[in-house]
Amino acid sequence: MTSSTRKPVALEVMNLFTESISMSSRSLLFSLVSFVMIWSFLIAAAATAQAATAPSQPTEGPGGSDYAYSRITSSVYGRGDLKYYLYEPAGPKPETAPLIVFTHGWGGTNPSLSYGAWIKHLVRKGNIVVYPVYQSAISMLNGSRYTSNCVKAVLDAIQVLESEGHVKPDLDKFATVGHSVGGVLAANIAAVAKKSGLPAPKAVMSVEPGNTPMPPLEDLSLIPQDALLITVVGDKDTVVGCKDAQKIFTKTSQIPLENKDYIMMVSDNSGTPNLTANHFAPTCWAPLTISMPGFDLGDFMPGFGSALSDSADDGSYDAEALGSPDSSGSDMGTSLGFGADALDYYGTWKLFDALTDAAFYGKNREYALGDTPQQRFMGNWSNGKPVNELIVTDDPESQPWINGRRDS
Repeated sequence: MTSSTRKPVALEVMNLFTESISMSSRSLLFSLVSFVMIWSFLIAAAATAQAATAPSQPTEGPGGSDYAYSRITSSVYGRGDLKYYLYEPAGPKPETAPLIVFTHGWGGTNPSLSYGAWIKHLVRKGNIVVYPVYQSAISMLNGSRYTSNCVKAVLDAIQVLESEGHVKPDLDKFATVGHSVGGVLAANIAAVAKKSGLPAPKAVMSVEPGNTPMPPLEDLSLIPQDALLITVVGDKDTVVGCKDAQKIFTKTSQIPLENKDYIMMVSDNSGTPNLTANHFAPTCWAPLTISMPGFDLGDFMPGFGSALSDSADDGSYDAEALGSPDSSGSDMGTSLGFGADALDYYGTWKLFDALTDAAFYGKNREYALGDTPQQRFMGNWSNGKPVNELIVTDDPESQPWINGRRDS
């Protein structure tokens, strides 16, 4: 065998040896990568299993599950812009009850899909709730009509409630609450109440209000000076920001500072699921009728949907059976991932419960106003860590500015 013949053979042997080492290295590298991935997955799974859980609904007090009524009577009236839903406490049926006007955000015409759990909470606490639809396909972009549509619906609801078979409204206990566009409308309804023939509002809560000038603000100096007022913003609300909440607070200078607060809900990712105070934090789905909620064309097109009388869509039903929060703080919407959470129980629900308690009955004021520990407290994660507290102030300009879509 010549040297020229031996050289290729030697090279081939060397190449095979090198390739064998390379394959072994790749196999070792693959094994190491696989080990790291599996170990990372196990660590992540263990961390998830051990992650703190958010606080459930308190068993008593403002925002709590100490419900006096086990049933809710629901009915619907009107069409198009003037359609409204009416919810009355039952089981047992009271003779009279406070009257709450709940105004929804833009497009939130289906109460079950938008704020069902909150409405159930309010009614089972002993309030009548009127939920004006106020917008249809014809008026969807005409915000100038929203306030007057709400007023007409509420006036009609009062007439209905004063007829036989209904819980009579206690017109000395009248309050408004709303979210987003509804947050502006809650303030507007309070401002025009006197000239429109509505009762004088005793409490007003505007949650993440926006976006003026659609709808435009009324003259808020007309809100009674003895009313209690809260404006609420979310620190992650990039839809409307804080512009209109600050505006509502500053334009109600007739209300003494001790009777109103500007409040910021603060997000907290210390557990699972995260508590995110974005624009949709106040929404909390839950069924409000015997049938499952769905799209009602009558909300948008005046010629379709619900009948004019209460014979359609009426029902008295067991609120607990249809997903109201129980003593453990769970409800159907929450179990599906888009229901009530601690931002509701300790935030919006607690604040409005306490605000109306203070305005109607002279109690629980410390949970609604005054920058007190009870007002700021947002519950504890399951590991004992407090959820980030509410920020409460009488000087909105001292707080960080939150940009909405139209502010950036």
